[in-house]
Amino acid sequence: MGRRRHSGRPITGILLLDKPLGLSSNDALQRVKRYYRAAKAGHTGSLDPLATGLLPCCLGDSTKFSAFLLDADKRYRVRVKLGEITTTGDAEGEVIAQASVDHVTEARLREVLAGFLGSITQLPPMFSAVKHQGQRLYELARQGLEVERQPRPIEIHTLDLLAFALPEIELDVHCSKGTYVRTLAEDIGRELGCGAYVTALRRTGVGPYTEPDVTFVTGEQIAALAEAEEFAALDALLLPLDSALGHCPALKLSADTAFYLGQGQAVLVPQAPTAGLVRLYDPSAHFLGVGEIRDDGKVQPKRLI
Repeated sequence: MGRRRHSGRPITGILLLDKPLGLSSNDALQRVKRYYRAAKAGHTGSLDPLATGLLPCCLGDSTKFSAFLLDADKRYRVRVKLGEITTTGDAEGEVIAQASVDHVTEARLREVLAGFLGSITQLPPMFSAVKHQGQRLYELARQGLEVERQPRPIEIHTLDLLAFALPEIELDVHCSKGTYVRTLAEDIGRELGCGAYVTALRRTGVGPYTEPDVTFVTGEQIAALAEAEEFAALDALLLPLDSALGHCPALKLSADTAFYLGQGQAVLVPQAPTAGLVRLYDPSAHFLGVGEIRDDGKVQPKRLI
């Protein structure tokens, strides 16, 4: 069989989409792809329909580097209601338990929050995209089934209290990939002895892209430009794909080393870092991809355009 051909514009870049409430991540991505008439598109980590905020959409060659954003730290602003537990851990579920919050003080809450900082384990919720024997957990949950899950290691870098107005609180969460904020809220409620669930969730950062340092683009903005066929203005909203890798040092290669690296060979680059990932550029400063420093000091291609 021949290779599948992608129809559409061969546009490349990263759109920082502000996903609206009530729309799934895939539906939001498909709208972006349609508005841009893009040949290829992918997103970098799902947001629940209940959640809003940053959904980086990779178009064209940017999809080759989406894993770097999938693996990146995330930041959220979350509103949590104390004193109730729901079937889903958020406002979409049914309330199944209630408790008083009269004993919860701001001092006690801050003490509990401090206990979640650092490396912890978290049990993935049933309403999640984690797979069990080939099926998504949320598919099983909708059938009324619950299966055994294994705790996963995560990292909570910061957990700041933004508002305390019982029965609701608001938090700013900076965490590693794989963190379920709904589960974090439930665990905080359990530790407080009153239960809790998420009433509103907004993702404010993915990797190097964080409000207010960067501006997110709304669906209404791109829809209006697409309807007017203002493709130059649409394309101007895209960030270069190497912007997702700003945390990696940049290496400018000579023409010879760029050639051999493009052939899959490891190369020796003067003054290269001693370890880790690097961004690779040719003599004309065109982005080539990502390399990794080997133990012998050579740069090995990891992901090239």
